[in-house]
Amino acid sequence: MAGDHIIDLRHVSKRFGDKAVLEDINLYIRKGEFVTLLGPSGCGKTTTLRLIAGFLAPEEGEILLDGKDISGIPPHKRPFNTVFQRYALFPHLDVYDNIAFGLKLQKVPTDEIDRRVRKVLKMVSMTDYEERDVDSLSGGQQQRVAIARALVNQPRILLLDEPLAALDLKMRKDMQIELKEMHRELGITFIYVTHDQEEALTLSDTIVVMDEGKIQQIGTPTDIYNEPVNSFVADFIGESNILNATMIRDRRVAFIGHEFDCVDEGFGENNPVDVVVRPEDIYFTRDEARAQFRATVRSCVFKGVHYEMYVDTDTGFELMIQNYDAYPVGSEVLLYIDPDDIQVMRKERTCNTFEGEMVDETHVKLLGGSFECLPQPGLTAGDAVTVQVDFDKVDLLDHQEEGVLAGEVHFLLYKGDHYHLTILTEDGDHIWVDTDDIWDKGDLVGVDIAPADLKICKRNEA
Repeated sequence: MAGDHIIDLRHVSKRFGDKAVLEDINLYIRKGEFVTLLGPSGCGKTTTLRLIAGFLAPEEGEILLDGKDISGIPPHKRPFNTVFQRYALFPHLDVYDNIAFGLKLQKVPTDEIDRRVRKVLKMVSMTDYEERDVDSLSGGQQQRVAIARALVNQPRILLLDEPLAALDLKMRKDMQIELKEMHRELGITFIYVTHDQEEALTLSDTIVVMDEGKIQQIGTPTDIYNEPVNSFVADFIGESNILNATMIRDRRVAFIGHEFDCVDEGFGENNPVDVVVRPEDIYFTRDEARAQFRATVRSCVFKGVHYEMYVDTDTGFELMIQNYDAYPVGSEVLLYIDPDDIQVMRKERTCNTFEGEMVDETHVKLLGGSFECLPQPGLTAGDAVTVQVDFDKVDLLDHQEEGVLAGEVHFLLYKGDHYHLTILTEDGDHIWVDTDDIWDKGDLVGVDIAPADLKICKRNEA
């Protein structure tokens, strides 16, 4: 219901120079909700938070508080407080005065300041630290002071920008529990930014997964984990086996060279899809009748709570499995997957499709480069064309100067028997590549395509 929305972002876009940082963001946040903006570095999550806080202004769209546009309200007059990754404490003030600083600026009565400061000190377990110098505190203690300083102003919304990133693992987990308890006790709205998937799953009522300035999925932690809408979300949230598949018909899907029952419907018949199977959802059995496929254990590593194993299936695919029992390397095993544990997703694309322009009968310009193509009868220089290239027909070269285009490996996804890469060109375009070669994110590559692999047609005939 719109009546319980405290924040609404409607068609919000933001650019820095020529770079689009956010594109048409639509998001609402309910009163009292713990919402986490989750995504890799550069995805736009901190920019979104800063727009809400008022430190930035959108180029397009509007941001509403209780249904009213707040674009003209400066940050210090919005009923929000922000906790930053760098705590921004005042080194010349002790803990008490750091927390009380904002209240003193507002000329709050001294007895009211004292009551509120002591209340939040108790809330963050810092009761005996009022007179301590902030530089003498540990990172976790400084973070508690920063949170207390924000809470003492009794904001309607608390904005937290990766506040636990500088802490060690144990301290981070302890603070997660404390933040969750604070949220429950205070009942105010928390908007939290992190790139840590486990942190988002632990803390949130709602997770907003972002990538490249766009929202990929919004849902509860359970929904995001169990029902990812695309391969990016599936790969980013936890460990996954993400595999090419064919939807044979409703409730029947084929992947890794075998057919499986599933619960998904509405994907058509014999259509290409992706499937996600979490590593904990592949089960071992000794029952030949129950087994759906065989595999050989290639590696087995103890991870503290479970064993993580990689197996090679009888059809040549590699799968990750997590199990409480260990199976020796080299052992032959029988495996099965329950229908409920197979998540079917629509493919975002089945080949590269580009808009181009004919240079002459044997050259086409696309993505800022001129590619040689087979002779194109009926097409002349200047004709607008659509060019399709299969994923496995794009050649990646070790040196950028060797290709028609230069690019960088932006995202990579293992599909069980090959890698599916996203290449970002110098002009900001995307090219998708299937390859058996091993590349790392950030690798610089040259891009080439053989003339015979460019499928060209006049654009209005595409």
